[in-house]
Amino acid sequence: MKPFAIAGIQMAVSAAQENVSAMEKYVAHVKRRFPWVNMLLFSELCVFGAPLDKAEKMPGATEARLCSLAERHGIWLIPGSMYEHKGGKIFNTTPVINPAGQVIARFRKMFPFRPYEAGVAAGTEFVVFDVPEAGRFGVSICYDMWFPETTRQMAAMGAEVILHPTMTDTIDRDVELSIVKASAAMNQCYFFDINGIEGGGCGRSIAVDPAGYVLHEADASAQIIPVEIDFAKVRRERESGMRGLGQVLKSFRDREVDFPIYKRTAEAEAYLGTLGALIKPGSSDA
Repeated sequence: MKPFAIAGIQMAVSAAQENVSAMEKYVAHVKRRFPWVNMLLFSELCVFGAPLDKAEKMPGATEARLCSLAERHGIWLIPGSMYEHKGGKIFNTTPVINPAGQVIARFRKMFPFRPYEAGVAAGTEFVVFDVPEAGRFGVSICYDMWFPETTRQMAAMGAEVILHPTMTDTIDRDVELSIVKASAAMNQCYFFDINGIEGGGCGRSIAVDPAGYVLHEADASAQIIPVEIDFAKVRRERESGMRGLGQVLKSFRDREVDFPIYKRTAEAEAYLGTLGALIKPGSSDA
């Protein structure tokens, strides 16, 4: 098995202009300074920021530019995400681009941050992909990880590393850091949660290993976070237990309990139905 390394890029994101030019500079710099890095991961909506009017079709001109960037430097590129026009809807979409400059998958955020991310449709398909001679990766975006089913599903599909671009600038960032650590430990996987700064978030990106140990937690400055992945560690943790203790995935596989909530029956969702509409607190719609 060859060594494999990921560099998370915590960079300033602008909503007033495109950020691809800055991303190109980062990719070139990382490949010069850390030639052993195989994959770059940027933050959510890094490409254009959050304006919905920047949405493009995929494939399209910007995605082609990102593909050219990956091919030029021979790297796997997860360029954060961008808004995508598809079938009359707008999705928050992350393309997965291989070193040949080919889009091998597109992940569409399953849980838009409603009601704040209004006008964005929800994706319904999980994305898990293999890197030859390395391991299996899964992709989710920001609010998705607040629903542990998303990470558990990817782990059950064999994902050993979760690539998670995010865009958070609010006081719940400390809670998100706890979710990342818990998700890595519960699913015995690496978890890369990469946030932006300035218009792209408050930073504090984090990388956690499959035993729940924090490999790096950034501050609020621009940072490059290169980490080598030990896939053998993932496989040992899953076989013998997290830190030699709980064999969580095997216990989940061998469960005897069913979860009625997933049947979406009136009985299962009776309480949830009492919570009211999903609107901004204090809005005129309340």
